[in-house]
Amino acid sequence: MRKSVWIAAVVIGLLGSGATLVSLSSQRVAAQSAPTYVNAVDLDIVPAEREKFMAAIKENGAATVKEPGCRQFDILVLANDPNHVFLYEVYDNEAALQAHRTTEHFKKYAATTANMVAKRDVRGMTPVALNSKGH
Repeated sequence: MRKSVWIAAVVIGLLGSGATLVSLSSQRVAAQSAPTYVNAVDLDIVPAEREKFMAAIKENGAATVKEPGCRQFDILVLANDPNHVFLYEVYDNEAALQAHRTTEHFKKYAATTANMVAKRDVRGMTPVALNSKGH
């Protein structure tokens, strides 16, 4: 009798642990699939201003990723045109992007680079799937 009670207790404990693991896995999936907001920006930089622009955008990017709500801030240059810069920014939501635009470091970047950008195309996007390897 004691053996059957002990086995029942072990089974109940294992079932409880399994339910907890399933619950945690579900929470993890939900967190990963939470909606985010992507800001994609194409910039054509005045060639004579490229070096100064790159210094300013790197400074802005380094400060931006420290903001609450910013998940990623990538600065890329077109392989066949070093004066074409692409920014890929991922935020928790659009409100986080709007908050970013009110920061002192963004205002400094915008003022510093105002005459360095020949063309700007900003596109807000809602991700359908973000596929990446975990760190």
